[in-house]
Amino acid sequence: MKFYDERILPILIDKACSVGQVMKLRSQVVPQCEGVVLEVGMGSGINLEFYDPDKVSLVYGLEPSEGMRKKAEPQLAKSPVRVELLDLPGEKIPLDDNSVDTILLTFTLCTIPDWSAALGQMLRVLKPGGQLLFLEHGQSPDASVHKWQDRITPAWKKLAGGCHLNRPIANLIAGSGFIVDEVVNLYMPKAPKIAGYIYKGVAHKPAA
Repeated sequence: MKFYDERILPILIDKACSVGQVMKLRSQVVPQCEGVVLEVGMGSGINLEFYDPDKVSLVYGLEPSEGMRKKAEPQLAKSPVRVELLDLPGEKIPLDDNSVDTILLTFTLCTIPDWSAALGQMLRVLKPGGQLLFLEHGQSPDASVHKWQDRITPAWKKLAGGCHLNRPIANLIAGSGFIVDEVVNLYMPKAPKIAGYIYKGVAHKPAA
């Protein structure tokens, strides 16, 4: 599976995560980033074009996949902001406590094996009052869709880099110590409902 994970999967994920409707949603979320940013699951650097260089001083791009980091090279070369890649998973963020102003999650939380540990690490490194911006797909509130998400996820995650279709994203974030300030839910147009239920929102770390 190593060849598939490092050579084939990055291409498939990059294509799926850069279609028109997804890019439109990214363009609404990423420009909200400010200061020192930690992007968890930078992937192929799809988000880089949307960063505002007048608001962002540095982006730490956390990406454990060698294949994805290699695929990101063209985007890194033309990035409007300074980027420092970190080749570790979300459960092991190599940054100091209270050291970043913004954390960005875009279609990442569905894939992290230990989401609880990863969100704990994000809470640790985010400054008090700092914001967590998220754009994720996950569990649908519609019983019929949710049922199929649960049925398909075991096979789906083996082919899609660990992606879970059925994680209740906002609940996971709120249950990890963040305060969810805003969340918008929608089905992404033209996407299968099992994979297209979107959570778009903002959370923050409580002040000390």
